[in-house]
Amino acid sequence: MESLPDDPIRRLRAIMARLRDPVHGCPWDVEQSFATIAPYTIEEAYEVADAIDREAWDELKGELGDLLFQSIFHAQMAEDEGLFDFDDVARAIGDKMIARHPHVFGAESNAKSAEQQVADWESVKAAERAAKARSGVLDDVAVGLPALMRAEKLQKRAARVGFDWPEIGMVIDKIAEEARELAEARGTLPQDKITEEMGDLLFVMANLARHLKVDPEVALRSANAKFVRRFQYIEQQLAKRSSSADQSDLAEMDALWNAAKAAGL
Repeated sequence: MESLPDDPIRRLRAIMARLRDPVHGCPWDVEQSFATIAPYTIEEAYEVADAIDREAWDELKGELGDLLFQSIFHAQMAEDEGLFDFDDVARAIGDKMIARHPHVFGAESNAKSAEQQVADWESVKAAERAAKARSGVLDDVAVGLPALMRAEKLQKRAARVGFDWPEIGMVIDKIAEEARELAEARGTLPQDKITEEMGDLLFVMANLARHLKVDPEVALRSANAKFVRRFQYIEQQLAKRSSSADQSDLAEMDALWNAAKAAGL
């Protein structure tokens, strides 16, 4: 069998090509498609984010490798179908970064504020959308993003053309309005309408996060982590009492929750 190259990227591409070989490759890898691999790509991206959140730097190298392998996998499938290859992928992103940073790679001055650079970035992206026949402001906000992240991106994109509440108090008033509508829907409307009202409330909450310059996805991940820490504390304290969560009651667990909170967990 042919030996693998020494260069790390060439070696990885050769591994992927061998895995996808119709005769000598791995049957599982051979039968995969863009659609079947896409969920793994999303999962690997989240595992990178998780390692960063936990500052697990030893793990991050491996997680980044897993994510890189997803790009290699998709590029190999594209090459198998005669669409493009990994070099085309690398070339395209390189060209895009150069085009989007004329203040670094071109003649423009780089003595700009971060705000001006964001505005310039949006101008370049608008030109790219026009070249792709995507004229709508929201056209290229990916549908496959997590819903909370996509809500924030949709609102940010609309705000850049002036479709936005001018001050944060109006957003808070809207949250109160949507909460009332949800409370009313709970007792009078069918489940699909309750779901709709819940979505409206979450959408406005994402808007509040944007006005507060808070990433809602990061904020919710942090809240999830805090919930896990405090609930684990409850379980640990109950275990010391030879008990468990399913043997406890709300009053006891709520007291332990407050103890976890007081302990800074």
